[in-house]
Amino acid sequence: MKARAIMVLGTSSHVGKSLLTAALCRILADWGVSVAPFKSQNMSLNSAATVEGLEIGRAQALQAEAARIPASVHMNPILLKPAGDMSSQIVVRGRIWGNLSASEYHQRRVEELLPLVRESYDILAAKHEVIILEGAGSPAEINLKQHDIVNMRMAEMANAHCLLVGDIDRGGVFASLFGTVQLLDPQEQDRIRGFLINKFRGSAALLEPGIRMMEKRLQKPCLGAVPYIPDLVLEEEDSVGLAGASGEVTFWDASNARERPLRIAVIALPSFSNFTDFDALQHEPAVSLRFCRERAQLEHADIILLPGSKQSVEDLLWLRQETIDAQIINHAKTKLVVGICGGMQMLGKTIHDPQAMEHAGSVDGFGLLPIVTHMQSEKVTRQVSGRLFGSTLFGQHVPEIDLQGYEIHIGKTVYAEDAHRFAILNGSEQDGCISSDSRVFGTYLHGIFDDDSFRHAFISAARRFQHLDPAASFGNWRQRREESFEHLANVVRSSVDLEMIFDWVGLKYNPEYSH
Repeated sequence: MKARAIMVLGTSSHVGKSLLTAALCRILADWGVSVAPFKSQNMSLNSAATVEGLEIGRAQALQAEAARIPASVHMNPILLKPAGDMSSQIVVRGRIWGNLSASEYHQRRVEELLPLVRESYDILAAKHEVIILEGAGSPAEINLKQHDIVNMRMAEMANAHCLLVGDIDRGGVFASLFGTVQLLDPQEQDRIRGFLINKFRGSAALLEPGIRMMEKRLQKPCLGAVPYIPDLVLEEEDSVGLAGASGEVTFWDASNARERPLRIAVIALPSFSNFTDFDALQHEPAVSLRFCRERAQLEHADIILLPGSKQSVEDLLWLRQETIDAQIINHAKTKLVVGICGGMQMLGKTIHDPQAMEHAGSVDGFGLLPIVTHMQSEKVTRQVSGRLFGSTLFGQHVPEIDLQGYEIHIGKTVYAEDAHRFAILNGSEQDGCISSDSRVFGTYLHGIFDDDSFRHAFISAARRFQHLDPAASFGNWRQRREESFEHLANVVRSSVDLEMIFDWVGLKYNPEYSH
């Protein structure tokens, strides 16, 4: 039997659709329902590799985790990855489909992909009892509506009951709810079964009159007001929430106290991808991690970390333009530098791009690692496991460590014969490189810091190198992440009319049920 569907729509981007979708997935999974997330089209530089070795948006991987099922490419059949100059890389069913401008995509290509979207949805719907769909932006973007395949057209295709979410933390929530509904066609308005107010931090008594007036005007019920939930360690949809990368400039002082935190400066590149790689590090009590875009911010850092990039060469040229490259090279003479994925490619000798996948020609790297990268048309996307090669990090002894992570990159990296390996994957494959002086290493592995054992060893080795005291305590990221899922679900359970939502998909909700 084909799954029944609920769709979470928003009055705009970043109103909390992704996490509310995750919450509903967890609540239904706890109820014993076979549930899966779905978003037909996502735009994000945060992506994940599925068990099939394919690429999807990071938010759908998180929602699958909430539903306690493996992420599948059918949960996000189209992923748009902004590539600068008003264009995006189009990833279809986990593989590169092409690079198009926004106008080319919306005016000429969207309808071509609709059958694939329908097929992916049908594959999921045949395997699960309930699908929780997530919309994109607002369903009332009337300039884009003709070619929409992610909001109301998808809702009709799935025959979904729609929940409209507004973010009261931004202000103007009632106007945005009312305006969104009014801009929809009558049959689309009928699909909106109710509305929800998200990120509420105030007096319920003050909110109540507005809710009653809105229910009267819209002739639709309010299903609740979800309070603002601080300190969730569940990733943002994209880097809109990235502290320090968009106007917030912070600096470390010159303190050399041995008990101080380890200072990690992550370069917030213009095409920064997969910034969630550093969530676990950011929440470690013995670490001070900052996202930096100015050369002066790197002063007093212990580690400079070059992250993944959607445009490795363009970001390398940006680093030269800002003279940050010289800062990094000078830093590596006495302190520590790490590169992840595209960041590792920049640390090598040269990046060749004969097919102009990102930037035609060849560009010199920083020369801190004995590697050369050749850009290729095929993208590597896979989950991997392996082990750290050797028993040292930054020249400090560490225990034997098994590694888990995923690769998402174009480019084949060639290692010099005498290059020191960073890791061995799948039994025999080389990954990454360590400089001869042990102060610099690179790896293709995203998600490597999510593993508690590696992260703790990394912090301990770096603190010893910097002559800092051992960390007084370490975080348990896996446990904290699971606690965040449970906390999110519990807050939504207590503040949303789940009886009505369950009724939409033909289920009976019993608030006394304990999962």
